[in-house]
Amino acid sequence: MEGQETYRKIIHVDMDAFYASVEQMDNPELKGKPLAVGGGGKRGVVSAASYEARVFGVRSAMPGFTARQLCPDLTFVRPRFDRYQEISSQIRKIFHQYTDLVEPLSLDEAYLDVTENKKGNPSATLIAQEIRQQIFKEVGLTASAGISINKFIAKIASDYNKPNGQKTVNPEEVIEFLEALDVKKFYGVGKVTKTKMYQMGIYTGKDLKSKSEEFLTQNFGKSGGHYYRIVRGIHLSEVKPNRERKSLAAERTFSENIASEIYMLERLESIAEELQKRLKKSKVAGRTVTLKIKYSDFTLQTRSKTLPYFINDATILLETAKELLYQEKMKNSVRLLGISLSNLNTSTEKKKEREEVEIIQLRFDF
Repeated sequence: MEGQETYRKIIHVDMDAFYASVEQMDNPELKGKPLAVGGGGKRGVVSAASYEARVFGVRSAMPGFTARQLCPDLTFVRPRFDRYQEISSQIRKIFHQYTDLVEPLSLDEAYLDVTENKKGNPSATLIAQEIRQQIFKEVGLTASAGISINKFIAKIASDYNKPNGQKTVNPEEVIEFLEALDVKKFYGVGKVTKTKMYQMGIYTGKDLKSKSEEFLTQNFGKSGGHYYRIVRGIHLSEVKPNRERKSLAAERTFSENIASEIYMLERLESIAEELQKRLKKSKVAGRTVTLKIKYSDFTLQTRSKTLPYFINDATILLETAKELLYQEKMKNSVRLLGISLSNLNTSTEKKKEREEVEIIQLRFDF
């Protein structure tokens, strides 16, 4: 591609409606039926939707009551993340049969660099096909894949023939492929940016490519340079097998709005305990505690505090969250509270510090 003389062989594997497909696999009675994973109550949110539900317009992150309005026959099931993690681990073992250059993005998708692979197969297209067949044979689920010269194009391509399909964009096809795309298909172009581009007459990759880097930077800031490069097929990010986790969080959406700070503290206690479980399971600690507050009018606020030491203890998480809660008077009643921990001790630059600093574990006598 422009600015690139050698090409990598990158595969992006994306499981098809992963959470919903796992539930349908484990419960045959749900197969073929519109299904949503998440909460179906008036305050619930859809985490994932089966393809049968998507026909009706049901999508992830949609309020449960809206999903039921769109599809009255929709079945809701509670998420089982331990089960999804178990299946995800099986799938990643299959990936590693082909290459050690595997970068998971989430439980249901990953990048693989198969430029040099354990099978000695020069065709990334055939490798992707084999991987998808092996996932179906060993796990019982379907996956889609995109194959191209970099991560950006491979990710776009994986969505091209969903579900249970794949698409290869060869080096000589990249520019034509990108020019024909609607800009909303470009990974990283959200609704706001899409609308802004449309208003400027930028509808396709070809339209985007006609704009100078200066024009794009002036109108889209730092992202402008990114758009200038990707529409020319330039994306040099490598597949990083040891992708670092930036933060861990736990949150709760309440069935009724909460106005009392006493009730908020009760909820924060259970949230802190859940976050502690996740931190200890991941064997990490962090220094920056962030309290997330979503008010009844859906406005969102975050408050953060960075501690001088690493923590992963529920007691300290709760005490810090409590301090943040009282930091400022509440604007309204609250529908969601969350606690996250970032500035983790897993980053490369913190490894030495991690070895030197003991995680603080406070114990109190009752």
